[in-house]
Amino acid sequence: MDVMQRKICLLGDFAVGKTSLVRRFVYNKFEADYLATIGVHVSRKEVKVGLDPARRVALVIWDLAGGETFSHMEEAYYRGSAGALLVADVTRPDTFGMLNTYATTFMRINPNAALVFAFNKVDLQPDNSAYAAAAEELATRWQAPYYLTSALTGESVEDAFKTLAASLLGN
Repeated sequence: MDVMQRKICLLGDFAVGKTSLVRRFVYNKFEADYLATIGVHVSRKEVKVGLDPARRVALVIWDLAGGETFSHMEEAYYRGSAGALLVADVTRPDTFGMLNTYATTFMRINPNAALVFAFNKVDLQPDNSAYAAAAEELATRWQAPYYLTSALTGESVEDAFKTLAASLLGN
């Protein structure tokens, strides 16, 4: 069986850990040095979905620069995406509210796309009472799963990407 290839976008404000999540997922590495993404960085990883080894999807991961509005460029970056991982930083609650904006714009361009939310850097904020309600509210509003992730430790990173991959195959 041929492997299905699907474009996904990582969306969120600057320094929420989008690039670190991609590095952890694709290469199982974490680098503490912060380097801002300029424009877009594309990675690829094949994911097995479920128990059947023939059910695979190749994720073409577009890691987009955050914290800026691309205006007409934004639409070009988003177009043709099957899904998005929307990322917030649990140590910066102001990054939560912007997820609605990213999701709204993304879904306007790709109305049938799948969404998964990642509330990243839980290793820095172990008491989740500060952000659990906001995570639940966003997930309910968008009818999408959410994960409490840490690119540093790897906590729930694989799960978030695999859930998105499974939704692309209709699971």
